[in-house]
Amino acid sequence: MTDLVVHPCEKPLRGSVPVPSDKSIAHRALLLGALCNGKSRIRQWAGGEDNESTRGALEAMGVAFVRDAHDMIVTGVGLFGLCAPAVALDCGNSGTTMRLLTGILAAQPFESTLIGDASLSTRPMMRVAGPLRARGARIDGAPDAARKNEITAPLRVHALPEGTYLKGIEYELPVASAQVKSALLLSGLYAHAPTTLREPTLSRDHTERMLAALGVPLRTLASMVELDPAGWSGSMPAFDIALPGDISAAAFLLGAALLVPGSSVVVRAVGTNPTRTGVLDALRDMNAPLVVEPRGDENGEPIADVAIAASETTLSGASVTAERAIDEIPALCAIAACARGTTTVRDAKELRVKESDRIAAMVTVLRAFGVECEPRDDGMIVSGKAGAPLKPATVDSLGDHRIAMSAAIMALAARGGPSRITHADCIATSFPKFVGTLRALGAAIDVIP
Repeated sequence: MTDLVVHPCEKPLRGSVPVPSDKSIAHRALLLGALCNGKSRIRQWAGGEDNESTRGALEAMGVAFVRDAHDMIVTGVGLFGLCAPAVALDCGNSGTTMRLLTGILAAQPFESTLIGDASLSTRPMMRVAGPLRARGARIDGAPDAARKNEITAPLRVHALPEGTYLKGIEYELPVASAQVKSALLLSGLYAHAPTTLREPTLSRDHTERMLAALGVPLRTLASMVELDPAGWSGSMPAFDIALPGDISAAAFLLGAALLVPGSSVVVRAVGTNPTRTGVLDALRDMNAPLVVEPRGDENGEPIADVAIAASETTLSGASVTAERAIDEIPALCAIAACARGTTTVRDAKELRVKESDRIAAMVTVLRAFGVECEPRDDGMIVSGKAGAPLKPATVDSLGDHRIAMSAAIMALAARGGPSRITHADCIATSFPKFVGTLRALGAAIDVIP
């Protein structure tokens, strides 16, 4: 295990840096590249642990991958070319890997088992298994003793009987979820009738954009999407995609710049898909000196340089919703710690079932740094300490990469000594070069085995 010792910043953070490529888009590029015909190239490959879990699972089913400098080349096997795995498919810590793969495996003529680490093995899977069962899939999981009618990993996905196919489905998601929506759309590639999905609000739409670019018959209208395979050949061509920077990773660098007075930081080539930019809206509401410079599109995904310009502006509390910003809430809570007034986080109950209970975890972290906060069932209220320093703290990441990075950026604004974040290896899940990037901006961080 590795700990981080983060020293208070004695001078502003300054510089222009990249972030890892968007892991949400990378997951989908790997999965669809595997189902295409021919060799697809995924550029700006970051290689975080979550994406490596997806790659490893596909490799176990006969898909070939070659690393070429900063690119990943996928040799697709076609929609019906996956092979039965000889071992259980290890999804590591990645809920995206497990849920999206389940959608694909539900239509296969072979049996498979999906496993994960201790954290992933506690996360709810009925939200995917239920609608997939409704369209004819046969999926079993471990009963969850703490939650009625819930299952967790390991998931066992049984083979479809010979001569049968997944049925069409019209399904209204109770909660907006890109993972559930994507699993059902991927299963819809194999169905013999339409897949029609509706969400209460539009979740991230990377899957829809990529499928449409590959010629899959897809129709979208607001938060409704329909995949109708009638007349479709069932074939997808190989592709070449440049992955944009991950806005979820960028949030921590922008947060560090806001917490250290006088900082001026540019994060280059960040994906600014409108279904993902809730964090930028929240920062504007908090009076952050934010500058977004558009840099065009890559494969239908908008990209921009995002900067925090040095300013004497005082951050203010705001009402923050998890809509379009669920993964960025921990970073926003860390930023709220140094704002004037209170910040209310709401509609974020989904944080209770992430890699950790992120509401409870962030309350613990904030209090450790001397910040008053009150947990709510679906969020929290943070009383900012504008003008008063945070106190140094020792906090446990609980194996959650976003909790670890949130604590690290708060430590930069502490006074009175260094802070320690224990069990920080998990940061490699999404941002392997997090420490190096902060050091390049001027932060002092020690890595302690």
